[in-house]
Amino acid sequence: MAREGFQEQLDDLRENVLYMSEVVLARVRKGLRALESKDEALAREVIEGDHEVNEMYLDLEQDCIDLFALQQPVAGDLRFIAASFKIITDLERVADLATNLGDYTLAADRDLYPDVDVQGIGDAVVEMVGDAMVAYAEADVDACFAIDDRDDDVDAMCEDASSTVVRDLIETEIDEGASGQEIEALLGEVSRLLLTIRDLERVGDHAVNIAARTLYMVENSDELIY
Repeated sequence: MAREGFQEQLDDLRENVLYMSEVVLARVRKGLRALESKDEALAREVIEGDHEVNEMYLDLEQDCIDLFALQQPVAGDLRFIAASFKIITDLERVADLATNLGDYTLAADRDLYPDVDVQGIGDAVVEMVGDAMVAYAEADVDACFAIDDRDDDVDAMCEDASSTVVRDLIETEIDEGASGQEIEALLGEVSRLLLTIRDLERVGDHAVNIAARTLYMVENSDELIY
């Protein structure tokens, strides 16, 4: 009977981690929409909603600690709990990056580089995290390696986007009559865009972390853990 109760706790942990991922990904998507449409109300909603994810994280962290301390799991169960603990940490950090998108929206003044496909990068990393969570739910080893491979494509997209921004800035001829305030505004917009690209790349990195912990959970392998 005790074993059945322990298994129910493990099942609940898995379901709660998956639910947390849904909440986090919804916030990232909302942050991307706010950024694209310059929707300040939506941006504030993303920022103010961060406490919900933080509370969820703390609750799940405590669940993992209780399982470690009270059930003394071994072998596969121990790896599952440890992997889940690490995954919720990655999800909480992805939520923080979504909050950054809200902040960037409020700071944005104009679109300087419409050819930089921020939304395309965003869609790619959101899909990576979603697929990483499916791999976790289904203990899918092949999917873990596939997600790691896809990160190279995202890195290339981010590098191209950042290079475009920097190159265009270098080639931009600033009007001699431009005020210091105008130049500062230009540099601020460039900085915001570079930070946006960087943060989206980090979301992809967290997807790889989730895949790495899932691989460890299933096969006791640290091959993808950097």
